[in-house]
Amino acid sequence: MDANEILQEQFLTFYLAAEEYAVPVLRVKEILEYQVVTRVPNTPPWVRGVFNLRGSVVPVVDLAVKLGLGVAPITKTSCIVIVEVDLKGEPLVIGAVVNSVSQVVDLTEADIQPVPAFGVKVNTSYLLGIANAGSKLTLLIDIDKIFSAEELSHIGEAQAAGSPETAVESVK
Repeated sequence: MDANEILQEQFLTFYLAAEEYAVPVLRVKEILEYQVVTRVPNTPPWVRGVFNLRGSVVPVVDLAVKLGLGVAPITKTSCIVIVEVDLKGEPLVIGAVVNSVSQVVDLTEADIQPVPAFGVKVNTSYLLGIANAGSKLTLLIDIDKIFSAEELSHIGEAQAAGSPETAVESVK
């Protein structure tokens, strides 16, 4: 690689509770209009439920609730961003509810600032950094670190609970 080349990565930006967040575009599989999600009993509050994506049961999480921003009302701009996360070395496809999708931005290392220290009790390990996009800051999310392994297991359980095979097993 030439020393003058600048590493650049694309991020999909979206809004949660009026704040802009972003995930690496390579982790995004697709963006869908919000659709009916079936609630799965005994799941954490940030698990909205499951929905059918072309014959596959996909768990849906509410990122705003997960990040402590409260439940966002579903509006005509609400979307489900389909992302792939790493669950113990295996890919897990999940849907993330966002208020709206903004754009795809190209960021270089120079555009990304480190996350400041907030003190011992504030967990920011799920943030890749903070991008300065004009007058507003965009928080860059590491989608693999936003959920713990245990939380991802809950998501996997929600997916299994919503699959037709599981429903048939529970009837037997």
